[in-house]
Order: sequence, then C-alpha cells, then structure tokens
Amino acid sequence: MTDTVAPAIAPQAVNDAQHFGTGGAKGKTGFAWAFFEWARNPYYVLIVIYIFAPYFAKEIIGADVRASGILDGLSPEEAQQTLNAKGQSAIAAVTKGAGLVAAFTAPFLGAALDRGGLRKPLLAIFLSIITCMSWMLWYAIPGEGGLGTTTITIVLMVAYVCYTYSEVTHNSMLTVAGAQKSLPAISGLGLGLGNLAAALLMLSLVLMFTLPAMNQWPFSEPLFGLNTSKFEVQRLAGPLCAIFLAVFSMPFFLFAADGGTKGASWINAFRDGAKGVFKTIREAAHYMEMMKYLLARMLYADAMAAFLALGAVYVSLFLGWGILEMTVYAIFGSIWAFGGGLFGGWLDTKLGPKIALIIEIVVMVASLVLQLSITQETLFFGLVDNVLIWDGIIFQSLSDLVYLGSISIVAVTATASISSSRSMLVHLAPPGRSGEFFGLYAIAGTVTVWIGPMLVEFFTDTFNSQRIGMASIAMLFVIGVAVLTTVKMEKSG
Repeated sequence: MTDTVAPAIAPQAVNDAQHFGTGGAKGKTGFAWAFFEWARNPYYVLIVIYIFAPYFAKEIIGADVRASGILDGLSPEEAQQTLNAKGQSAIAAVTKGAGLVAAFTAPFLGAALDRGGLRKPLLAIFLSIITCMSWMLWYAIPGEGGLGTTTITIVLMVAYVCYTYSEVTHNSMLTVAGAQKSLPAISGLGLGLGNLAAALLMLSLVLMFTLPAMNQWPFSEPLFGLNTSKFEVQRLAGPLCAIFLAVFSMPFFLFAADGGTKGASWINAFRDGAKGVFKTIREAAHYMEMMKYLLARMLYADAMAAFLALGAVYVSLFLGWGILEMTVYAIFGSIWAFGGGLFGGWLDTKLGPKIALIIEIVVMVASLVLQLSITQETLFFGLVDNVLIWDGIIFQSLSDLVYLGSISIVAVTATASISSSRSMLVHLAPPGRSGEFFGLYAIAGTVTVWIGPMLVEFFTDTFNSQRIGMASIAMLFVIGVAVLTTVKMEKSG
C-alpha cells in the first residue's frame, strides 16, 4: 500500500502542525476510511438500537422477572408495567455501565493515538472483540439453556466499550484520510454507508424470515429452517453483524491511511498521553473554544440520543405501532440516514460545520414539534382530523404516514449532525492532537446520557403527559445551540 500522507508524527511527541492526506471521498484512502463504517455501524443499529436490545429487554429480562415470582398477585396492567420497567432498567444499566467505562478511558486512548505507533493493529483488536461478542449473542436464549443474563450483560458491555474505542481510533484517522477540504464529505460518506448497510441487513431479515413467518410472503416459510418462535431472527442479528464486520472491514485495513508512527512505543504513548490529558484539563482556558464546543455537544448529543431512543417508545404507544411497523420504520429511517450522511458532508462544505450544525439541530427541534402534534385522532395539535388512507397491512392512517414522513427528516438531520460534529472537532482541535480531543469528544457524548431520559421521566410524571415529557428534550437542544453559537471558528485554508 502506498500512503498518501504527509510525514508521520514523531514518536512520543505531538505534531507542531496538523498533517492531512490527499484526495477526496472517492479517493482510495478516503473511501476506505468511509467504507469502514459500512462494516462496523450495522452492529450499533441492529444490536444496540432496533433488534437485539428490545429482544433482550422484553424476552431475556422478562423471562427472569416471571421466574422470580415478583409478578404474583399483580393485575395484568401492573405486571406489564413491571416487566417494561425491569427491561428498560436492564438496558439502561448496560448503557450506563459501558458508557462510564468508555467515558473515563477514551480520552487516554485518544491521547495515546496522537503519540503512538500504527493504529490499524490496535483497531483490529477492538474489532476482533466486537466480532466475538456479537457472535455470542446467538446463544442468548430466554430461560434455561442459553447464556445467563449476567453473561449477556457483560457481552453487551464489552462490545459497547470496544465499539467506542474503535470509534475514537477510527475518528483519529480522519485527518489523514484525505485533503482538509474533503474531510466533511469523507465523514458524511462514512455515516451514509453505515446506515445504508444497516438498512439492507434489516430488510434482508424482514424479507427472508419475518414476513414469511407472518404472511408466507415472499417465501412460504422462513429460509434455512429458521424458527421465529424461538427468537432466532433476533438472535441471528449477532452472528450476522459479526460476519459482516469481519468481511467488509478488509478494504479499510488494505487501503486506508494509518497516520501512526511505525515502531513507536505504545507504553510510552499511553504514559505521555495520560499526562497530556491531565494537562489539557488543567489548561482548559487555553482551549476555550474547544471546551465550549464540547459542552454544546454534550447537551445536543444527549438530547438527540433521547429523542431517537424514546421516540420509538412514544410512537409505539401513541400510534399503536407493532413489530412490523417498527421494523419498517427502522429500515426507512436508516435509508434516509444514508442520505443524511451525504447531505451533512455537502452542507459542511458549503456553509462550514458550525452553521451546518445549527441548521441541523434547529430542524430536529422542528421535527420533534411536528411529531408531538400527531395522535391517533388528530394531526397538528388538533387542526386536522386523522382519516383512513388505505387498507394495507401497515401505515393505514394519515397520522401513520405523516409520522413516518417526519422520521425521514429526523434521520437526515441527526446523521448530518454527527458528520458536522466530527468535522467541527477536526477544525477546532490543536495541530497534531485530534486523537486526544476525539477522546474528550467521546466523553461529551456519553458522560451525561442520563440527562435526557431523566427530563422525560420528570416532566411526564409531573404533568402526567407523554407529550410534555418528550417536549422537555427540546430544552437540551435549545441550550446546546445557544452555547454552540458562542464558539468562534477560524477559517480553514
């Protein structure tokens, strides 16, 4: 492989100037960097969000709760509330525990990446662990005969932490993936490809297994003898993501620019990197624009995470969507998110990452308001009555279709905002220290993940209204944008 990179950083030292690669999103190194997210991101979409996590909460935790006897004597409504609470609590515990580990270690990894050796071998270790953990999810069976709940929890946490580490490492290689002016497009292409791959995998699961089991279409029965009654579709998501990651990460390792220094000591890099992180924290005033940006990201990223995660719960309750509607919703959103990655890169290039980010967040807030205006009876806060549009198997009413349409806007702007966020960090990071600040960037996206759900819970309980509870998320968006507007950006060359 011929690297298209400027001279590498000196061992155990931080560059005096930021080195960038050459070429654009269609170049060898740029496309290889982006294609990595095609291979890795489906794990997050299928396992962490849409398929395995709900299965774990409902079936694995549900089986444990039923076996414990704590539902005895409860009414059906009380029993269901208890099951839902226990399942949600279990998922929250996994996310919180893994998030805390990642939040307080990722900055040290990032700082070491700025000073250490070749990054691809380190990234290969993280991906190997994710692959193994993902494969083990096939054995996550409710009750007796499968992995225990504790083991599954550990598997999910280990994979989550390694996913974050892989993200920090991969992000640190963005600067050498292409020319500086091409980085927004490269970043956006990666996010787009990742969501497209996830959509194709979910569509494959629906067509090959879910629909044949429900409606004997497009096949008379699920392919390969898969038994949907034993939750084999949900469990298959793990091995499917493992194989997908192992196969499609190869182009990245063959063609992407590494950016590290061959032969540099990782022991010294982690030692010096830790010193650098503590020094950065002590000297935060010298990086005021970066710190303001990280604070803004902490707020709007937390709002976006709550919006995406709790929005699925909101629509299932308010519009009564079932499993097929929710799966189609996930596929539809992922397809639009593919366009969002490309749109984010284009908008960054045209307006700069700060203005692009503000626009994307404002549109997300507008989409939130639109979604909150929809019920099973009316739209736009009662201005329009809901009517039956067709007699198909899903999305029959005007409310269903308008809400589904709003998801496309959310998917585009949410994905574009991630691309713009990464691009903005590259613009603000001190020369040669993008890895360290991508570590701090990881903290800003994980250390306060509880604030959004806490606001929703508080306002829902206080006003006894799911609408008001979801609307509270807008406060984090607004405060985040307010802080973001104060960040000063230097014009890049």
